[in-house]
Amino acid sequence: PAAPRPPPEPGDKPTQSYIALISTAILSSPEKKLLLSDIYQWIMDNYPYFKNKEKSWRNSVRHNLSLNECFVKAGRSDNGKGHFWAIHPANLEDFAKGDYHRRRARR
Repeated sequence: PAAPRPPPEPGDKPTQSYIALISTAILSSPEKKLLLSDIYQWIMDNYPYFKNKEKSWRNSVRHNLSLNECFVKAGRSDNGKGHFWAIHPANLEDFAKGDYHRRRARR
């Protein structure tokens, strides 16, 4: 068996997928929905690795939000600039348990 890996250093790249990072950010909010800028901020606040990186990781966040059916737009922001993002109800229970396997959401 492989030796256990040491815990990651605070500045190390997270081992979680972007789906997991985005979902954890959304689930951490009281309303269970966040604006794109709030998702970016949550990721940078919780994973210092992203603070010092070029902003290209943000493209991956946008890509995951728009192409994965597990994320849905949940209304416009109060100022009309941007949409809230939420987890599709079909994925909510699994994601809340930490199971981020991509499944097609039943619409």
